[in-house]
Amino acid sequence: MRNFDTDCVHPLTDELYNGAVTSGIQPAVAYRYIDRETLQYPGFYSTYNQQRLGQIICNLEQGAWGMVFSSGMAAISTAILSFLNYEDHIIFSKDLYGGTLKFANDELPKRGIACSFAGDAQAFKSLIRKNTRIIYIETPSNPLLNILPLEEIAAISKANNILTIIDNTFASPINQLPLLHGFDIVVHSGTKYLGGHNDLPYGALVSNSHENKDVLFNTAKMYGGSLTPYECYMAERSLKTLSLRIKKQNENALAIAEYLNANANVEKVYYPGLFSHPQYNMAVKQMSGFGGMLSFELKTGFEGVRAFQQKLSLISPALSLGGVESLICSPAVTSHRYLSKEERYAIGIKDNLLRLSVGIEDARDILEDIQQAMRQAL
Repeated sequence: MRNFDTDCVHPLTDELYNGAVTSGIQPAVAYRYIDRETLQYPGFYSTYNQQRLGQIICNLEQGAWGMVFSSGMAAISTAILSFLNYEDHIIFSKDLYGGTLKFANDELPKRGIACSFAGDAQAFKSLIRKNTRIIYIETPSNPLLNILPLEEIAAISKANNILTIIDNTFASPINQLPLLHGFDIVVHSGTKYLGGHNDLPYGALVSNSHENKDVLFNTAKMYGGSLTPYECYMAERSLKTLSLRIKKQNENALAIAEYLNANANVEKVYYPGLFSHPQYNMAVKQMSGFGGMLSFELKTGFEGVRAFQQKLSLISPALSLGGVESLICSPAVTSHRYLSKEERYAIGIKDNLLRLSVGIEDARDILEDIQQAMRQAL
């Protein structure tokens, strides 16, 4: 395989139309279904751009087959519901994106599906039942950047004939390739790093084999989370700079994490690239970069956290993550706002926790903004 920098710019080897160096937008949803050689039906309202984008992301994840959706949750729900039936059981990692956690707690019970939550590999093993069909994880996790051992969890799952799914949004394929560590399916909120500009909602799913293709495709058809050809074109354009963006965000985030880790106003920093991170060695083993996401706890209450965010001028207090702009948010009032304080604290989401999505600005400017906000607010 070529270097990621090259593969992002030149994702496929097919001939583009009319000598163009970029792919065109093909809005057709009706295709001739009689192939002169195989006489097979090619698909259902699946446009050229959808198929192309799915293949590009599949290649970056080094999988066998991929598809795209109108949102990250469409990809996540399709991956899960494709393989679960009434009275089945799924084990999630404890640290989850808020939308996934709400889906697990609110939607799966309506379908008679039982959920359990595990914090480490041995906990996953101990929670397995006869009807366990899926193990679903995030690593690094949102928002505490916990790391789970991919190969160990994959081995446990295979020994018990259980499908593995991982949300690879925080890492991106530039920093982590879960399929090469034994996982079966990777999902992404493409809205984040794959899109990278805070202007395009979409999701993606990649499988390690063609065996799951039909069941995933059929579920996707039933729930209808299609991405338009124009959005596919925009997504492909964004992917051309993915490797460059991620490398800059990795570099910036490590510098900021190291600064915060030594700052007297900061109680704790969550970043897998720090030697102090409890799973640092595990992150080194399975990641090629530590990502642009970090979280930290200020030595103040919620009002101090609010004041700090109000004093920021370069970093924007906003939802979402993974874009070229640095964004910050308070999980207590955003992604985990529907949990009680007791529930939040039980999973480590304190009132003084801030999640920082580091952009591609000059690291010195980001640090200066943090410093001036601390001087004024704390």
